[in-house]
Amino acid sequence: MLELAKQAVDTATAFGASYADARVINRESQVIQTKGLNVSGLNIGNSYGLGIRVLCNGGWGFAASQDLTKDGVDKAARKAVEVAKASARCMEKPVELAPEPAHKATWKSPYEVDPFTISVEDKLAVLLQAARTMLAVKGVTLAQADMTFIKEHKLFVSSEGAEIDQTFIRSSCGIISNATDDHDRQKRSYPNSFGGQHENAGWEMVAHWDLPGNAQRIAEESVALLTAPQCPHGVGTVIISASQLGLQIHESCGHPSELDRALGQEINFAGASFLTPDLLGHLKYGSHIVNLVADATASSALGGFGYDDDGVEAQCVPLVQDGQFVGYLSSRDTANVIGLKRSGGAMRAESWHHQPIIRMTNISLRPGTAGSLQDLIANTADGIYMDTNKSWSIDDRRYNFQFSTEAGYKIKNGKIVGLLKNASYGGITTEFWNSCDAICSTGYVEWGLPNCGKGQPSQTMWTGHGAAPARFRNVQYGIAHT
Repeated sequence: MLELAKQAVDTATAFGASYADARVINRESQVIQTKGLNVSGLNIGNSYGLGIRVLCNGGWGFAASQDLTKDGVDKAARKAVEVAKASARCMEKPVELAPEPAHKATWKSPYEVDPFTISVEDKLAVLLQAARTMLAVKGVTLAQADMTFIKEHKLFVSSEGAEIDQTFIRSSCGIISNATDDHDRQKRSYPNSFGGQHENAGWEMVAHWDLPGNAQRIAEESVALLTAPQCPHGVGTVIISASQLGLQIHESCGHPSELDRALGQEINFAGASFLTPDLLGHLKYGSHIVNLVADATASSALGGFGYDDDGVEAQCVPLVQDGQFVGYLSSRDTANVIGLKRSGGAMRAESWHHQPIIRMTNISLRPGTAGSLQDLIANTADGIYMDTNKSWSIDDRRYNFQFSTEAGYKIKNGKIVGLLKNASYGGITTEFWNSCDAICSTGYVEWGLPNCGKGQPSQTMWTGHGAAPARFRNVQYGIAHT
């Protein structure tokens, strides 16, 4: 791999590139899915290729190839230079890269048990045990379960002298109980919706989340939701679960803080941002207890790594500090635009055949001082606790939003007094975060989101979002019945 990457870089510079970097990536994947007591999906894949990115005359060029012969690598490098020369003619200003040391390093994501050493039969046994438990609950009409495992070896080499070898193991697991009667359909997911929980971890994470041990509880809740009252309409206090808050952070904090969006360079997938550079250091984004960071150094979270695809070492970058908007997700080619001395290390590509763009790392809300979720509920006179995302919508500036959750729980005099179906809430990003008056000090989880879409051509990225349950006042709820 090292020889291939060096050859690509040397060829590019020989043909006129002022800067070049190459990524060689070998990825192995396994996806297992069940519906009912049947295997509905078993996909095993492998991908191996090289991507080369170059600067020439101040413009970017990129090319990729699975032809890893000498001729194939040289052809890709020359193509990248041709693209760079063409794009340079369209540039208003030439690209300038913020400085970064030429790192020579090896990094591995943390894990205890390589999931690829565990048999498919053993993995299916866990999924089917959970399915049997869910289907044994009267009213459950469909039980779904899945696991995904990815092993990725990535080598990065640059013309500045960087040589970075990284190995990732990513694992996920989840179950869904679906209940149906003559009038309604409801579901409950565990540990989270949209595929469950995703981590930089090995097989041990499956044991930690204990799908069979939680199957009966979520099955019973899915059935109970069929006869639960609708979430009422109103304005009041809501407590957001850690998993739901993870997606809230992703959509209303992570995306608008991507500097390419803020600069108008990227507008795909509702891609603009209200966080324009003139607001940096001036906007009161949230209440004084709101502290948000982009922390790529949280290595077990899904957005953790050692070095980004610019060759920049992982960092913890403050985005919102004591409620004040103070930082962006940035790259070497955007840092200089707003006067940053160094990239924040947020440049990543989905695979060897994608050009790196600014992506979220682990965008997380720091824990507060409100104790446990039980303490927070006990100190809430009246409100609704909302858990597990069901759907969401947000405008193209990431300002107006609406979320619905799988379950709501009515709080009265500091106690949960009933289940609510079709719970939902909405608001304006800055008003919502300024209404936050309590964040739990326990119950913090680094949730993983593996399917963040961005770019044209589209790329899917894995991101992390640490959160503990939090309380928000004067929030509009019950705005959507789905």
